[in-house]
Amino acid sequence: MIATVSKNFFLYLSQNKGLNQAAKKWGLKFGAAQVVAGVTIEHAMQTVKDLNENGIVCTLDHLGEFVSSREEAIQATEYNVRTLEAIGKTGVNSNLSVKMTQLGLDIDKDFCIKNMCQILDAAKRTNNFVRIDMEDYSHCQVTLDILRELREVYGFDNVGTVIQAYLHRSLDDVKDLKGIPLRLVKGAYKEDPSVAYQDKPVIDKNYMRLIEEHLLSGSNTAIASHDHEIIAKVKDFVKKNNIPNDQFEFQMLYGFRTELQQNLVKEGYKMRVYVPFGDDWFGYFMRRLAERPQNVSFAVKGFFSK
Repeated sequence: MIATVSKNFFLYLSQNKGLNQAAKKWGLKFGAAQVVAGVTIEHAMQTVKDLNENGIVCTLDHLGEFVSSREEAIQATEYNVRTLEAIGKTGVNSNLSVKMTQLGLDIDKDFCIKNMCQILDAAKRTNNFVRIDMEDYSHCQVTLDILRELREVYGFDNVGTVIQAYLHRSLDDVKDLKGIPLRLVKGAYKEDPSVAYQDKPVIDKNYMRLIEEHLLSGSNTAIASHDHEIIAKVKDFVKKNNIPNDQFEFQMLYGFRTELQQNLVKEGYKMRVYVPFGDDWFGYFMRRLAERPQNVSFAVKGFFSK
């Protein structure tokens, strides 16, 4: 009961636009620096470089979502292009992750696609890959529609997306996206029971179904989980089904389960860390607190250290 109240509280805070705006002026507070890699591209490049030296590859996410003006969306697009250019210039091993609402999806879909094309052009110039993050359920179908358009109409093959295991629709989506690189996650937004499973055992079972489906189709699969039981099941599954290590990778968030990350590297698995950075950190941080009650210790320690 307490865990549910805590989760709902932090998810509510994550969507509070006033707090999100105020947090941009605060700098990284409440322990957020443990899970957000600074606020500038330079900070991000150094973090990625350090992780690369430990055998870990990355995907960078310039934090920001639900922008309300074209100017903000254009600025975010340009910043993502500069991030890709910095990756190319420094030679670090990192992809890029982006959110469609940061690029103006809620303003105009075609405007968002135009911005995304600029980012994908920059990724192609630097021989890189871009992952479209999945957001809340209301943006799910349109995000998949945009992915299809980018790949089939505009011819970009350097783009994939994310599928969330707690959504009822996700198995059908994974089947429909055969051959497209997917990151598979459990899901981190508060969704209605009419569209999303609510119980962890049910979500976990569906998660494994999605992973198995995409792997058996021969598709590139990123298993994004901190759950050691899920990771152990995936290891067993790929061995039993002779799935090569270069067809899949494990992914985790920056600042979480670092010892497990290193163990996977030592075992010969590809380990990618999702590295968020930027001044729009509040919503991301609140969702991390909501996901796992033990994460709240980050905030409590951070609060009392200020």
